[in-house]
Amino acid sequence: MADFYTVFARTGTRADGRALISAFIVGARMPGFRLVERTRLISPHPIGELEFKDVRVPEENRVGEEGEGFRLAMRTMDMFRASVGAAACGMARRALDESLRYAKSRVQFGVPLASHQLIQEKLAVMQTELDAARLLVYRAAHLKDMNGSALTRAASEAKFYATEAAWRIIDHAVQIHGGQGVMHGSIVERLYRDVRALRIYEGTSEIQKLIIARELLRD
Repeated sequence: MADFYTVFARTGTRADGRALISAFIVGARMPGFRLVERTRLISPHPIGELEFKDVRVPEENRVGEEGEGFRLAMRTMDMFRASVGAAACGMARRALDESLRYAKSRVQFGVPLASHQLIQEKLAVMQTELDAARLLVYRAAHLKDMNGSALTRAASEAKFYATEAAWRIIDHAVQIHGGQGVMHGSIVERLYRDVRALRIYEGTSEIQKLIIARELLRD
């Protein structure tokens, strides 16, 4: 999809044997660059296989100094992890809205679905988890704006909690919709597929736990 790509490439070896990683901007129209294929996932995401065949990248396309690529990537992660949390909140909000609408309009056993206490319990948990997730995302965004020192942990907490909470919220939404929820093409069915990848990319939930623990132990 992109016109330009940020590419992290090995440009040498450090004295201790570790790779020297540098960052470059590579244009999609550069000779030797091509998109091999777009990877088909359970829900559309812009992921694919790229090929670099004798691609010559000028030095002025390097981002930062040589060897700074890994550090730049990790700093970028702090921002994108929070943004993934925000995306998860958006999906969860839509799932909750659809659940509220359906629970109020769907009549079972002579009363609206929303009258049943177990449905009310699900809606209450969904709203509470969403509020908690949004607050964690807002905190991470605020720390990013303020250049806060605890940004890395806050971003990982936001990403971890918001994506896991969104998964639970959307799962509740499918359950509330019953048979309608598992019909291909329904809104909550699409959300069910869309949200799954958020717990994986920009660092899995398991990786976020390790980062949070590492930051705690560093204090």
